[in-house]
Amino acid sequence: MAEHKPDLFAGEKYLSIETYRKSGTPVSTPVWFAADNGHPATLYVYSLANAGKVKRIRNNPSVRVAPCTMRGALRGEWAPAQARIVDSGEATRGHALLNKKYWMKPIGDFFSRLRGRTQVIIAIRLST
Repeated sequence: MAEHKPDLFAGEKYLSIETYRKSGTPVSTPVWFAADNGHPATLYVYSLANAGKVKRIRNNPSVRVAPCTMRGALRGEWAPAQARIVDSGEATRGHALLNKKYWMKPIGDFFSRLRGRTQVIIAIRLST
């Protein structure tokens, strides 16, 4: 199998992350993402802490990712990966990378904080 690296997603704005329900049924969600060039094959996404994808990742960290459009139409091939919810130190790094890539994210973060919503950062490690 070919090695999947974040550069496969270079120039892309959206990533489809496929998580799995307990029944095994896949659920695909388009998300913003940022690659961490300091950690090969690691991508960061963020989500509300109580979102379905976060619950599914906690239950089963195996995921698939592919570049996609804003509406989730795939623009490339699926790549197998492992996802995990990160701790505060790594979360700070993930937020910084996402804020650098998406100028609108800090605005959304502000309104999320006003509403008392908790966000988490998900690290996605692409499989080789």
